[in-house]
Amino acid sequence: MSGTRTADNAERERQQPAFIFARMETKWDALDRLDLQFRWGNYGIRVLRCHLTNFPPGSVVSFHQHSEYEFHFIPKGKGKLHLEAGEYDLHEGMFYVTGPGVLHQQWSDEQEPMYELCLHCEIVPIGEEQRASGDWGHTIEVQEAEESMQVLNSLSAVPLVDRFHAMDCFLDAYRVWEDQRIGFYTSLKQSFIQILLRSARACSPIEAGSAIPERDMSEHRYKRAKQYIEDNAARPLTLEEVAADVGISARQLQRIFRNEGQTTFRGWLEQVRLTRICSDLLNGERPVEEIALDNGYANPNYLFPVFKQKYGMTPAAYRRTYSAGGHVPKERS
Repeated sequence: MSGTRTADNAERERQQPAFIFARMETKWDALDRLDLQFRWGNYGIRVLRCHLTNFPPGSVVSFHQHSEYEFHFIPKGKGKLHLEAGEYDLHEGMFYVTGPGVLHQQWSDEQEPMYELCLHCEIVPIGEEQRASGDWGHTIEVQEAEESMQVLNSLSAVPLVDRFHAMDCFLDAYRVWEDQRIGFYTSLKQSFIQILLRSARACSPIEAGSAIPERDMSEHRYKRAKQYIEDNAARPLTLEEVAADVGISARQLQRIFRNEGQTTFRGWLEQVRLTRICSDLLNGERPVEEIALDNGYANPNYLFPVFKQKYGMTPAAYRRTYSAGGHVPKERS
């Protein structure tokens, strides 16, 4: 009879899904050994420890506290957490955060081990002097980091469900360490920020957080169209081609040029080309015809009337008059 129970237990173990975090036991302190310091919004973050720990059945971690933040995730097993406010069950899929000065004790179940993914990090505000010394991040990131830290600082350390799968980010970080490809440090930073962000998200009300910023699409399309023209003005270019790149109709794009730039597609294209032609005329001795061809005029003869209308003289006269450093005339309206 006992042999049958043993066989049944073995069969159940074979049918259980593999423990995906087991690969982190291969080099359990790999991430602990890395000197990782980075910025998130207006906070400086230093990772002190990041690893997978296995507590054998009945293990007890005595009451202790840290002056930093510690994120505890339970990917497998169960146990108990003891805080000053009371005792709480721990089981697979839960996490809790002990901020600076939070006294806590934990122990694993008497019958089975408990695994814990631990992120222990120092999080400090960046001083005003440091903020002023450089670009400390996009305004939205600064706001999101501030909102997240307000949530994390308000937590009572009571265990919660890892609703946003922050645990997956531990494995992401470990895989980055295994691969160590280009972008290694940036990828690690993103993994750790996601742990902080997803932890805060799991604790905050659904409606919390800033609204996602939206572009002024008319202005955005105008800027994209202008940039496309500047990048391609040296070759034949049509309104339809630029509109297709921006993702709107030719009629819509023409309307945007009138509303946003008080000009037309053709007017902006000529302005870009003529500005470059003027520079070429004053900074070299190449023939006018060659300069015209290099700046999008497939037939150089088309350049002369356009140029004269803008500047009141031919390209050759422009070169003779202003190549010696004279005052360059304004374009005619």
